[in-house]
Amino acid sequence: MIEQILDFWYFHLFRPTRFVGITFLFFMLSHFFNLYIYKLIVKMTDKTKTTLDTKIVTAFRKPVKNFIFFLGLFFALRDLSLSKEYYDVVVKLFRSTVIILITSGFYNLSSTSSALFTKLNEKLDFDIDRILIPIISKAIRFILVAISASIIAQEWGYDVNGFVAGLGIGGLAFALAAQDSLSNFFGGIVIILDKPFSIGDWILTPNVEGTVEDINFRSTKVRTFAHALVTVPNATLAKNPITNWSKMGRRRISFNLGVTYTTPREKLATCVTRIDSMLKNHSDIHPETIFVNFDSFNSSSLDIFIYCFTNTTVWGEFLKVKEDVNFKIMDILEQEGVSVAFPSRSLYFENPIPTAKVNIE
Repeated sequence: MIEQILDFWYFHLFRPTRFVGITFLFFMLSHFFNLYIYKLIVKMTDKTKTTLDTKIVTAFRKPVKNFIFFLGLFFALRDLSLSKEYYDVVVKLFRSTVIILITSGFYNLSSTSSALFTKLNEKLDFDIDRILIPIISKAIRFILVAISASIIAQEWGYDVNGFVAGLGIGGLAFALAAQDSLSNFFGGIVIILDKPFSIGDWILTPNVEGTVEDINFRSTKVRTFAHALVTVPNATLAKNPITNWSKMGRRRISFNLGVTYTTPREKLATCVTRIDSMLKNHSDIHPETIFVNFDSFNSSSLDIFIYCFTNTTVWGEFLKVKEDVNFKIMDILEQEGVSVAFPSRSLYFENPIPTAKVNIE
């Protein structure tokens, strides 16, 4: 009778209580790590010369926290003295969980903002273009997930080799069904190798104009100036002309200045000479390519052709330089007493228009 009572107390009261106690203890340990130990480790890594160790600690913060909890849960389940069949399932679940947690840590570490690529550039003096970083990051993440999935599948007794061999049987059908995806993938390869643009560049294509935000295996994301996000397939980009405004070394100023037909020849020649001299001596105008010429007899004006480039390519600075040039041209015209023409038309009558006589009595 006493043995039955002890067995009942041990199996129905004491062991469940121990299970809850062990689980709760490791749950509290995981939170203790997250709140205190992690911050202590970060303070230590912040004192080092590199930020790579801080990135690693940050990437594995949540996986380590969850590992502590699942480790306690595993100890608590093992304490229940389960049968071999159930215990094997628990061991497989725990191993699979550990694999997932390790993969998630490396997954976080291989993000686009990771310091790994920066560190690689510093140590190996190997220049990684900004457009390659998202591609490399996504490729590493895909490989990590694929390896993790295959290890977990093998852990549960699935034949991964047979699965891979099965893919070869349906490879032709898959290739036919994925023609567009493959063309976009190889279009992305062409963009990476040719480097017509990089992330952050302002580009113009027949389909979209804006700033490149991201490029992946299938498409490129462009933020338009209306703040709309346009996703363009890589195959479309690869076969169309791309204007990269961010790569231009100078911005162009080009227009026709029309003055009135009453302007004397000497005044017109003086204006052309003074405008040309002003541009050549302007600190913000590139001195190599400057054209100022009396260009044409327009329908209502004598046109002076003005063509030059600014040193800056920044849009706001370009507008300020162009404004300053316009004001200086206005000063020259005012000093020479030359008026800017406006569209007008003169009518000549072959016969005089008869005037009506009004008798006033």
